[in-house]
Amino acid sequence: MVSAQTDSTTTTTTTTADTTTSATTTAKVFGGRGQYKTWSIGVNVGATSPSLATGGGSNDYANHNVELGYGISIRNQLGHNFGLQLDVRGGKVSGDNSSIASNPASYSTKFYQATLSGVVNVATIDFIRRKNSVNFFINAGAGLAMYNPTGVNSAGVAFDFKDGAAGGAAGTGSYVKEFVVPIGAGVKFRLSDVVALNFGYTQNFIDGGNFDGLTKPDNRKDHYSYGYGGLEFTLGSKSKPSLEWVNPVAMMYDELYDAALRQEVEALKGRVTNVENAVTDLKKDSDGDGVSDQFDKCPNTPAGSVVDGSGCVIVFPKDTVATTGTAAAYSNIQFEFDSSVLRTSSYPVLDATSADLRSSGKTVEIDGYASSEGTAAHNLSLSRDRANSVKTYLVNSGVAASKLKVKGYGETNPIADNSTEEGRVANRRVSFKQR
Repeated sequence: MVSAQTDSTTTTTTTTADTTTSATTTAKVFGGRGQYKTWSIGVNVGATSPSLATGGGSNDYANHNVELGYGISIRNQLGHNFGLQLDVRGGKVSGDNSSIASNPASYSTKFYQATLSGVVNVATIDFIRRKNSVNFFINAGAGLAMYNPTGVNSAGVAFDFKDGAAGGAAGTGSYVKEFVVPIGAGVKFRLSDVVALNFGYTQNFIDGGNFDGLTKPDNRKDHYSYGYGGLEFTLGSKSKPSLEWVNPVAMMYDELYDAALRQEVEALKGRVTNVENAVTDLKKDSDGDGVSDQFDKCPNTPAGSVVDGSGCVIVFPKDTVATTGTAAAYSNIQFEFDSSVLRTSSYPVLDATSADLRSSGKTVEIDGYASSEGTAAHNLSLSRDRANSVKTYLVNSGVAASKLKVKGYGETNPIADNSTEEGRVANRRVSFKQR
Protein backbone atom coordinates (compact mmCIF):
# COMPACT_ATOMS: atom_id res chain seq x y z
CA MET A 1 0.00 0.00 0.00
CA VAL A 2 1.30 3.47 -0.86
CA SER A 3 1.33 6.73 0.99
CA ALA A 4 2.60 9.85 -0.75
CA GLN A 5 4.04 12.31 1.68
CA THR A 6 7.01 14.65 2.03
CA ASP A 7 10.07 13.56 4.01
CA SER A 8 10.56 16.82 5.87
CA THR A 9 9.52 20.41 6.15
CA THR A 10 12.31 22.48 4.57
CA THR A 11 13.24 26.04 3.81
CA THR A 12 15.51 26.28 0.74
CA THR A 13 17.34 29.20 -0.84
CA THR A 14 19.15 28.68 -4.20
CA THR A 15 21.29 30.97 -6.40
CA THR A 16 22.74 30.17 -9.85
CA ALA A 17 26.39 31.21 -9.66
CA ASP A 18 27.36 30.36 -6.10
CA THR A 19 24.70 27.88 -5.04
CA THR A 20 23.83 28.09 -1.37
CA THR A 21 21.25 25.70 0.09
CA SER A 22 20.03 25.76 3.68
CA ALA A 23 17.55 23.18 4.98
CA THR A 24 15.79 23.15 8.31
CA THR A 25 14.29 19.76 9.08
CA THR A 26 11.50 19.78 11.64
CA ALA A 27 11.55 15.99 12.12
CA LYS A 28 14.44 14.61 14.17
CA VAL A 29 16.05 11.20 13.79
CA PHE A 30 15.01 10.00 17.25
CA GLY A 31 12.04 12.33 17.72
CA GLY A 32 9.35 9.61 17.80
CA ARG A 33 6.32 8.81 15.62
CA GLY A 34 4.41 11.88 16.80
CA GLN A 35 6.40 14.12 14.47
CA TYR A 36 5.22 12.24 11.34
CA LYS A 37 2.04 11.56 9.41
CA THR A 38 1.33 7.84 9.68
CA TRP A 39 -2.25 7.35 8.38
CA SER A 40 -3.34 7.05 4.76
CA ILE A 41 -6.38 5.85 2.77
CA GLY A 42 -6.42 4.41 -0.72
CA VAL A 43 -8.70 3.16 -3.48
CA ASN A 44 -7.83 0.56 -6.09
CA VAL A 45 -9.32 -1.29 -9.06
CA GLY A 46 -8.02 -4.20 -11.09
CA ALA A 47 -8.53 -7.64 -12.54
CA THR A 48 -9.23 -10.98 -10.88
CA SER A 49 -8.42 -14.46 -12.15
CA PRO A 50 -8.69 -18.04 -10.82
CA SER A 51 -5.04 -18.67 -11.78
CA LEU A 52 -1.88 -17.68 -9.89
CA ALA A 53 1.24 -16.09 -11.35
CA THR A 54 3.45 -18.41 -9.29
CA GLY A 55 1.69 -21.48 -10.75
CA GLY A 56 0.77 -22.88 -7.33
CA GLY A 57 -2.29 -25.15 -6.95
CA SER A 58 -4.69 -26.25 -9.68
CA ASN A 59 -8.18 -25.31 -10.91
CA ASP A 60 -11.36 -27.31 -11.48
CA TYR A 61 -12.20 -25.45 -14.71
CA ALA A 62 -10.24 -25.39 -17.96
CA ASN A 63 -10.80 -21.74 -18.87
CA HIS A 64 -9.83 -18.88 -16.53
CA ASN A 65 -11.77 -15.69 -17.12
CA VAL A 66 -10.58 -12.20 -16.20
CA GLU A 67 -13.12 -10.23 -14.14
CA LEU A 68 -13.34 -6.90 -12.32
CA GLY A 69 -12.12 -6.34 -8.76
CA TYR A 70 -12.03 -3.24 -6.55
CA GLY A 71 -11.19 -2.18 -3.03
CA ILE A 72 -10.34 0.41 -0.42
CA SER A 73 -7.51 0.33 2.11
CA ILE A 74 -6.46 2.07 5.33
CA ARG A 75 -2.86 1.91 6.56
CA ASN A 76 -1.00 2.99 9.70
CA GLN A 77 2.76 3.23 9.20
CA LEU A 78 4.50 1.98 12.36
CA GLY A 79 8.09 2.56 11.21
CA HIS A 80 10.15 3.59 8.18
CA ASN A 81 9.72 0.15 6.62
CA PHE A 82 6.70 -1.49 8.26
CA GLY A 83 2.99 -0.74 8.50
CA LEU A 84 -0.36 -2.41 9.18
CA GLN A 85 -2.98 -2.27 6.42
CA LEU A 86 -6.71 -3.04 6.41
CA ASP A 87 -8.06 -4.02 2.98
CA VAL A 88 -11.75 -4.31 2.06
CA ARG A 89 -12.18 -5.76 -1.44
CA GLY A 90 -14.95 -7.04 -3.67
CA GLY A 91 -15.47 -8.31 -7.18
CA LYS A 92 -16.11 -11.44 -9.18
CA VAL A 93 -14.12 -14.53 -10.19
CA SER A 94 -15.28 -16.88 -12.96
CA GLY A 95 -14.28 -19.84 -15.12
CA ASP A 96 -15.80 -22.42 -17.46
CA ASN A 97 -15.25 -25.60 -19.44
CA SER A 98 -16.49 -24.27 -22.78
CA SER A 99 -13.45 -25.75 -24.50
CA ILE A 100 -14.65 -29.22 -23.47
CA ALA A 101 -17.71 -30.04 -25.61
CA SER A 102 -19.04 -32.73 -23.28
CA ASN A 103 -18.82 -30.49 -20.17
CA PRO A 104 -20.91 -27.27 -20.16
CA ALA A 105 -19.95 -26.43 -16.54
CA SER A 106 -19.21 -22.82 -15.59
CA TYR A 107 -19.21 -20.68 -12.48
CA SER A 108 -19.21 -17.04 -11.43
CA THR A 109 -18.50 -16.16 -7.80
CA LYS A 110 -19.28 -12.77 -6.35
CA PHE A 111 -17.11 -12.08 -3.28
CA TYR A 112 -16.28 -9.58 -0.54
CA GLN A 113 -13.36 -9.87 1.85
CA ALA A 114 -11.70 -7.93 4.68
CA THR A 115 -8.07 -8.66 5.64
CA LEU A 116 -5.41 -7.21 7.94
CA SER A 117 -1.86 -7.39 6.56
CA GLY A 118 1.65 -6.39 7.44
CA VAL A 119 3.35 -4.32 4.72
CA VAL A 120 7.14 -4.27 4.53
CA ASN A 121 8.96 -1.69 2.41
CA VAL A 122 12.04 -3.43 1.04
CA ALA A 123 13.68 -0.25 -0.33
CA THR A 124 13.28 2.30 2.46
CA ILE A 125 16.57 4.18 2.04
CA ASP A 126 17.35 5.94 -1.24
CA PHE A 127 21.05 6.66 -1.72
CA ILE A 128 20.48 8.41 -5.06
CA ARG A 129 17.89 11.01 -4.03
CA ARG A 130 17.37 12.84 -0.75
CA LYS A 131 13.61 12.15 -0.92
CA ASN A 132 12.28 8.65 -1.47
CA SER A 133 10.03 8.58 -4.54
CA VAL A 134 9.75 4.83 -5.22
CA ASN A 135 9.18 2.05 -2.69
CA PHE A 136 8.94 -1.67 -3.32
CA PHE A 137 6.87 -3.65 -0.84
CA ILE A 138 5.70 -7.12 0.12
CA ASN A 139 2.64 -7.93 2.20
CA ALA A 140 0.96 -10.87 3.92
CA GLY A 141 -2.02 -11.19 6.24
CA ALA A 142 -5.28 -12.94 7.02
CA GLY A 143 -8.99 -12.22 7.12
CA LEU A 144 -12.51 -13.31 6.20
CA ALA A 145 -13.95 -13.87 2.72
CA MET A 146 -17.69 -13.95 2.00
CA TYR A 147 -18.81 -15.25 -1.41
CA ASN A 148 -21.72 -16.72 -3.40
CA PRO A 149 -20.88 -19.18 -6.19
CA THR A 150 -23.40 -19.45 -9.06
CA GLY A 151 -23.29 -21.26 -12.38
CA VAL A 152 -24.01 -24.52 -14.19
CA ASN A 153 -22.63 -27.95 -13.25
CA SER A 154 -21.37 -30.60 -15.68
CA ALA A 155 -24.92 -31.98 -16.07
CA GLY A 156 -26.20 -28.59 -17.19
CA VAL A 157 -28.12 -27.94 -13.96
CA ALA A 158 -27.93 -24.38 -12.60
CA PHE A 159 -26.74 -23.78 -9.04
CA ASP A 160 -26.85 -20.76 -6.71
CA PHE A 161 -25.45 -21.27 -3.20
CA LYS A 162 -27.34 -18.34 -1.70
CA ASP A 163 -30.67 -18.09 -3.54
CA GLY A 164 -31.10 -21.67 -4.74
CA ALA A 165 -31.00 -23.34 -8.15
CA ALA A 166 -33.18 -22.32 -11.04
CA GLY A 167 -34.67 -25.82 -10.94
CA GLY A 168 -36.20 -25.17 -7.54
CA ALA A 169 -33.44 -26.42 -5.19
CA ALA A 170 -33.26 -24.46 -1.94
CA GLY A 171 -30.28 -22.16 -1.33
CA THR A 172 -28.37 -21.49 1.88
CA GLY A 173 -29.88 -18.04 2.26
CA SER A 174 -26.51 -16.42 3.04
CA TYR A 175 -23.02 -15.97 1.68
CA VAL A 176 -20.36 -18.63 2.34
CA LYS A 177 -17.79 -17.43 4.92
CA GLU A 178 -14.24 -18.77 4.88
CA PHE A 179 -10.79 -17.86 6.18
CA VAL A 180 -8.57 -16.22 3.53
CA VAL A 181 -4.79 -15.55 3.40
CA PRO A 182 -3.53 -12.82 1.00
CA ILE A 183 0.15 -12.72 -0.02
CA GLY A 184 1.44 -10.10 -2.44
CA ALA A 185 3.97 -7.57 -3.64
CA GLY A 186 4.00 -4.24 -5.42
CA VAL A 187 5.62 -0.91 -6.14
CA LYS A 188 4.71 2.60 -4.95
CA PHE A 189 5.29 5.94 -6.72
CA ARG A 190 5.05 9.26 -4.91
CA LEU A 191 3.20 11.74 -7.13
CA SER A 192 3.06 14.63 -4.65
CA ASP A 193 3.09 15.35 -0.94
CA VAL A 194 -0.47 14.02 -0.61
CA VAL A 195 -1.02 11.59 -3.50
CA ALA A 196 0.73 8.34 -4.45
CA LEU A 197 0.22 5.75 -7.17
CA ASN A 198 0.63 2.06 -6.44
CA PHE A 199 0.56 -1.15 -8.45
CA GLY A 200 0.31 -4.53 -6.79
CA TYR A 201 -0.46 -8.18 -7.19
CA THR A 202 -2.03 -10.38 -4.49
CA GLN A 203 -2.58 -14.14 -4.39
CA ASN A 204 -5.52 -15.09 -2.15
CA PHE A 205 -5.81 -18.57 -0.65
CA ILE A 206 -9.33 -19.63 0.44
CA ASP A 207 -9.74 -22.14 3.27
CA GLY A 208 -12.51 -23.94 1.38
CA GLY A 209 -13.11 -25.83 -1.85
CA ASN A 210 -16.48 -24.40 -2.86
CA PHE A 211 -15.29 -20.96 -4.05
CA ASP A 212 -15.82 -22.23 -7.63
CA GLY A 213 -19.15 -23.91 -6.78
CA LEU A 214 -17.87 -27.51 -6.55
CA THR A 215 -18.61 -29.46 -3.38
CA LYS A 216 -17.38 -32.98 -4.14
CA PRO A 217 -15.69 -34.82 -1.20
CA ASP A 218 -12.17 -34.77 -2.67
CA ASN A 219 -12.42 -31.16 -3.82
CA ARG A 220 -9.23 -29.16 -3.38
CA LYS A 221 -9.08 -25.74 -1.69
CA ASP A 222 -9.52 -22.77 -4.03
CA HIS A 223 -7.61 -19.57 -4.74
CA TYR A 224 -7.68 -16.49 -6.93
CA SER A 225 -5.38 -13.58 -7.82
CA TYR A 226 -5.93 -9.83 -7.95
CA GLY A 227 -3.76 -7.40 -9.92
CA TYR A 228 -4.54 -3.76 -9.29
CA GLY A 229 -3.59 -0.13 -9.53
CA GLY A 230 -4.75 2.66 -7.28
CA LEU A 231 -4.32 6.03 -5.66
CA GLU A 232 -3.56 6.70 -2.02
CA PHE A 233 -4.03 9.89 -0.03
CA THR A 234 -2.07 11.05 2.99
CA LEU A 235 -3.99 11.98 6.13
CA GLY A 236 -2.69 14.50 8.65
CA SER A 237 -1.17 17.94 9.03
CA LYS A 238 0.66 19.41 6.04
CA SER A 239 3.42 20.58 8.39
CA LYS A 240 4.47 16.98 9.15
CA PRO A 241 6.43 14.64 6.86
CA SER A 242 5.29 11.10 6.10
CA LEU A 243 6.98 8.35 8.07
CA GLU A 244 7.00 5.99 5.07
CA TRP A 245 8.64 8.36 2.58
CA VAL A 246 11.27 9.90 4.89
CA ASN A 247 14.87 8.97 4.04
CA PRO A 248 16.43 8.43 7.51
CA VAL A 249 20.00 8.67 6.18
CA ALA A 250 19.32 12.11 4.69
CA MET A 251 17.62 13.19 7.93
CA MET A 252 20.65 12.15 9.97
CA TYR A 253 22.96 14.03 7.61
CA ASP A 254 20.84 17.20 7.90
CA GLU A 255 20.69 16.91 11.68
CA LEU A 256 24.48 16.72 11.89
CA TYR A 257 24.68 19.99 9.93
CA ASP A 258 21.94 21.75 11.89
CA ALA A 259 23.15 25.25 12.82
CA ALA A 260 21.97 25.01 16.43
CA LEU A 261 23.67 21.64 16.87
CA ARG A 262 26.93 22.95 15.43
CA GLN A 263 26.80 25.89 17.86
CA GLU A 264 26.32 23.45 20.74
CA VAL A 265 29.31 21.40 19.54
CA GLU A 266 31.49 24.52 19.35
CA ALA A 267 30.37 25.58 22.84
CA LEU A 268 31.19 22.10 24.11
CA LYS A 269 34.66 22.33 22.56
CA GLY A 270 35.20 25.60 24.45
CA ARG A 271 34.16 24.02 27.74
CA VAL A 272 36.47 21.06 27.15
CA THR A 273 39.37 23.45 26.45
CA ASN A 274 38.67 25.29 29.71
CA VAL A 275 38.68 22.04 31.64
CA GLU A 276 41.95 20.96 30.01
CA ASN A 277 43.55 24.30 30.93
CA ALA A 278 42.32 23.98 34.52
CA VAL A 279 43.77 20.47 34.75
CA THR A 280 47.09 21.75 33.36
CA ASP A 281 47.14 24.47 36.02
CA LEU A 282 46.43 21.90 38.73
CA LYS A 283 49.37 19.78 37.58
CA LYS A 284 51.81 22.73 37.47
CA ASP A 285 54.65 22.31 40.04
CA SER A 286 57.17 25.13 39.66
CA ASP A 287 59.61 24.06 42.40
CA GLY A 288 59.39 20.33 41.58
CA ASP A 289 58.66 19.23 45.16
CA GLY A 290 55.69 17.03 44.12
CA VAL A 291 53.01 19.46 45.37
CA SER A 292 51.14 21.50 42.71
CA ASP A 293 51.40 25.28 42.89
CA GLN A 294 47.71 25.70 43.79
CA PHE A 295 48.23 23.68 47.01
CA ASP A 296 51.86 24.60 47.73
CA LYS A 297 51.98 26.75 50.90
CA CYS A 298 55.76 26.99 50.72
CA PRO A 299 56.72 27.76 47.10
CA ASN A 300 60.30 27.73 45.81
CA THR A 301 61.57 25.08 48.24
CA PRO A 302 65.18 24.05 47.52
CA ALA A 303 65.68 21.11 45.18
CA GLY A 304 65.84 17.76 46.97
CA SER A 305 63.95 18.96 50.04
CA VAL A 306 61.60 16.53 51.79
CA VAL A 307 58.23 18.26 52.09
CA ASP A 308 54.85 17.49 53.64
CA GLY A 309 51.44 17.57 51.92
CA SER A 310 51.37 21.37 51.92
CA GLY A 311 54.76 21.68 50.21
CA CYS A 312 56.67 22.80 53.31
CA VAL A 313 60.05 21.33 54.33
CA ILE A 314 59.80 18.67 57.06
CA VAL A 315 62.14 19.29 59.99
CA PHE A 316 62.94 15.97 61.62
CA PRO A 317 63.70 16.10 65.39
CA LYS A 318 66.82 14.58 66.78
CA ASP A 319 66.47 11.10 68.17
CA THR A 320 65.38 11.01 71.81
CA VAL A 321 68.26 8.69 72.67
CA ALA A 322 71.78 9.30 71.51
CA THR A 323 73.32 6.73 69.21
CA THR A 324 76.29 6.44 71.50
CA GLY A 325 76.09 4.88 74.93
CA THR A 326 73.24 2.83 76.34
CA ALA A 327 69.69 3.65 75.07
CA ALA A 328 67.14 4.56 77.76
CA ALA A 329 64.29 2.08 77.99
CA TYR A 330 60.68 3.30 77.73
CA SER A 331 61.66 6.49 75.82
CA ASN A 332 59.19 7.86 73.25
CA ILE A 333 59.27 6.26 69.79
CA GLN A 334 58.97 8.77 66.89
CA PHE A 335 57.33 8.17 63.46
CA GLU A 336 57.36 9.80 60.04
CA PHE A 337 54.37 11.77 58.68
CA ASP A 338 51.28 9.54 58.15
CA SER A 339 53.36 6.40 58.79
CA SER A 340 53.29 3.55 61.30
CA VAL A 341 56.61 2.05 60.16
CA LEU A 342 59.32 1.92 62.84
CA ARG A 343 62.46 3.99 62.23
CA THR A 344 65.77 2.16 62.63
CA SER A 345 66.87 4.81 65.13
CA SER A 346 64.13 3.49 67.46
CA TYR A 347 65.58 -0.02 67.63
CA PRO A 348 68.04 0.65 70.53
CA VAL A 349 65.21 2.07 72.73
CA LEU A 350 62.95 -0.88 71.85
CA ASP A 351 65.74 -3.41 72.55
CA ALA A 352 66.42 -1.83 75.97
CA THR A 353 62.68 -1.82 76.76
CA SER A 354 62.38 -5.48 75.71
CA ALA A 355 65.30 -6.53 77.91
CA ASP A 356 63.82 -4.78 80.96
CA LEU A 357 60.36 -6.26 80.42
CA ARG A 358 61.74 -9.79 80.09
CA SER A 359 63.90 -9.51 83.17
CA SER A 360 61.47 -7.67 85.44
CA GLY A 361 58.18 -9.20 84.38
CA LYS A 362 56.56 -5.76 84.23
CA THR A 363 53.31 -5.06 82.36
CA VAL A 364 53.11 -1.88 80.25
CA GLU A 365 50.54 0.05 78.22
CA ILE A 366 51.71 1.13 74.75
CA ASP A 367 50.01 4.45 73.85
CA GLY A 368 49.94 5.67 70.24
CA TYR A 369 49.52 9.32 69.17
CA ALA A 370 49.31 11.40 65.96
CA SER A 371 49.68 15.03 64.93
CA SER A 372 46.64 17.06 63.86
CA GLU A 373 46.88 16.68 60.06
CA GLY A 374 43.96 14.80 58.50
CA THR A 375 40.68 13.80 60.08
CA ALA A 376 40.27 12.74 63.70
CA ALA A 377 39.09 9.28 62.64
CA HIS A 378 42.14 8.76 60.44
CA ASN A 379 44.52 9.94 63.15
CA LEU A 380 42.91 7.61 65.71
CA SER A 381 43.41 4.64 63.39
CA LEU A 382 46.99 5.75 62.64
CA SER A 383 47.81 6.01 66.37
CA ARG A 384 46.61 2.42 66.97
CA ASP A 385 48.73 1.20 64.04
CA ARG A 386 51.81 2.89 65.54
CA ALA A 387 51.20 1.29 68.95
CA ASN A 388 50.72 -2.12 67.32
CA SER A 389 54.00 -1.73 65.40
CA VAL A 390 55.82 -1.28 68.74
CA LYS A 391 53.99 -4.24 70.29
CA THR A 392 54.87 -6.48 67.33
CA TYR A 393 58.56 -5.58 67.66
CA LEU A 394 58.56 -6.35 71.40
CA VAL A 395 56.70 -9.66 70.99
CA ASN A 396 59.13 -10.70 68.24
CA SER A 397 62.02 -9.90 70.63
CA GLY A 398 60.64 -12.31 73.29
CA VAL A 399 58.23 -10.26 75.41
CA ALA A 400 54.98 -12.08 76.27
CA ALA A 401 52.03 -10.52 74.44
CA SER A 402 49.95 -10.73 77.64
CA LYS A 403 52.25 -8.14 79.27
CA LEU A 404 51.54 -5.57 76.55
CA LYS A 405 48.32 -3.54 76.21
CA VAL A 406 47.77 -1.27 73.17
CA LYS A 407 45.73 1.96 73.12
CA GLY A 408 45.37 4.68 70.46
CA TYR A 409 44.65 8.30 71.38
CA GLY A 410 44.77 9.92 67.93
CA GLU A 411 45.60 13.63 67.97
CA THR A 412 44.61 14.10 71.62
CA ASN A 413 47.14 14.73 74.43
CA PRO A 414 49.76 16.52 72.27
CA ILE A 415 53.16 17.19 73.88
CA ALA A 416 53.94 20.08 71.50
CA ASP A 417 52.16 22.78 69.50
CA ASN A 418 50.47 21.30 66.42
CA SER A 419 50.53 24.67 64.68
CA THR A 420 54.27 24.32 63.97
CA GLU A 421 56.08 21.64 62.01
CA GLU A 422 58.44 20.93 64.92
CA GLY A 423 55.46 20.41 67.23
CA ARG A 424 53.68 18.09 64.80
CA VAL A 425 56.85 15.99 64.40
CA ALA A 426 57.10 15.59 68.19
CA ASN A 427 53.45 14.52 68.48
CA ARG A 428 53.91 11.62 66.04
CA ARG A 429 54.92 9.20 68.79
CA VAL A 430 54.38 6.13 70.94
CA SER A 431 54.93 6.34 74.71
CA PHE A 432 55.01 3.69 77.48
CA LYS A 433 52.97 3.63 80.68
CA GLN A 434 53.93 1.05 83.34
CA ARG A 435 51.01 -0.70 85.02
